[in-house]
Amino acid sequence: MWRARSDPDAPIGIRSRLPGARSTTRTPESLATRQGVAVGVATAAYGVSFGALAVAAGLDVWQACVLSLLMFTGGSQFALVGILASGGAAAGGTAIASAALLGARNAAYGMRMKPVVGANSWWKNAAAAWLTIDESTAVALAQREPAARRRGFWVTGTVVYVGWNLTTLLGALIGDLLGDTRAYGLDAAAAAAFLGLIWPRLRSHQTIAVACAAAVAATALTPVVAPGVPVLAAAVVAVVVGTTNWLGRRTEGRVKP
Repeated sequence: MWRARSDPDAPIGIRSRLPGARSTTRTPESLATRQGVAVGVATAAYGVSFGALAVAAGLDVWQACVLSLLMFTGGSQFALVGILASGGAAAGGTAIASAALLGARNAAYGMRMKPVVGANSWWKNAAAAWLTIDESTAVALAQREPAARRRGFWVTGTVVYVGWNLTTLLGALIGDLLGDTRAYGLDAAAAAAFLGLIWPRLRSHQTIAVACAAAVAATALTPVVAPGVPVLAAAVVAVVVGTTNWLGRRTEGRVKP
């Protein structure tokens, strides 16, 4: 009887119940955890670039670290240090305005993620608000089951937060030694991970149209408007195209042969 554990001809149901038998089935929660860790590590690697750029813009190491600890929204942080690096009397106000515009998208994320994260206490709500970013939202919404969505959100947000702050410190300390961080491909790591999450969801003509319309709007506006505006404009375009759902209606109206 004990030999059935290693017998390939033994029924699967019996083998799975025997002591020491290993299950090869991956649960939705475990897949969400793997995705969250992968996206979190890829995003955190980009924190080295922020730390280096922040110091190059004139911030101290502790100032760069405080930005990551308290601000914790990559796009806003890069917009802030980018404008500060340009100097000028109005740089401070412009930097704050641009960072605020980019951070405004997290409010929209929060409304969508409230029923997903399952926070039922004030401290969980506070933590969820802190961890509601592009990556945690994308990983959560990429899952199909509620439990997997919650797992994806918390794992991704936590990994990004811890990793981002550690790599910010590292980048601030060794920024001068790194040189141009784009040479290492760090500027594309977060975008590539984000695209990898979105790609499997582009299954219908309508979702493809929404993604393309938003991408075209953001690309066209980036060279001519202030940082942050293209992101908000792309969100508005996505909402308008998604709400009309004209491609979806056309598909549903077709009669299958």
